[in-house]
Amino acid sequence: MDWRLDKKRPICPQICEKLCVLIASGEITAGERLMSVREVAVYAGVTPNTVQKSFEQLEAQGVIYSKRGSGWYVNENTEIAKKVLNDLIRLKTIHYLNDMQNLGLDKKEIIQIIKEFRYG
Repeated sequence: MDWRLDKKRPICPQICEKLCVLIASGEITAGERLMSVREVAVYAGVTPNTVQKSFEQLEAQGVIYSKRGSGWYVNENTEIAKKVLNDLIRLKTIHYLNDMQNLGLDKKEIIQIIKEFRYG
């Protein structure tokens, strides 16, 4: 599990994103116990408080849940993680498209740029 984080972006959302990707891809499965807050903090190079906050955000979204004294677990319904991830992808795509339009590009030019990066 790669826990390199972009120091230029807020850390909590990155941890949430990484866990959603791992769950949505099946790398972490339904009902599976997650690493402890302290373990994730060590791997990610952040404070346990940051990881705790991320876990709590994922719990509020229904992606994971906690068992008192036992740890954090992946929700049996992994479709929730897939939905959270898809919503994030849509949001990032909308921001990107808006940024490109603000730079004066039209739809055709944006598509061309994406093709160049994807296939060029």
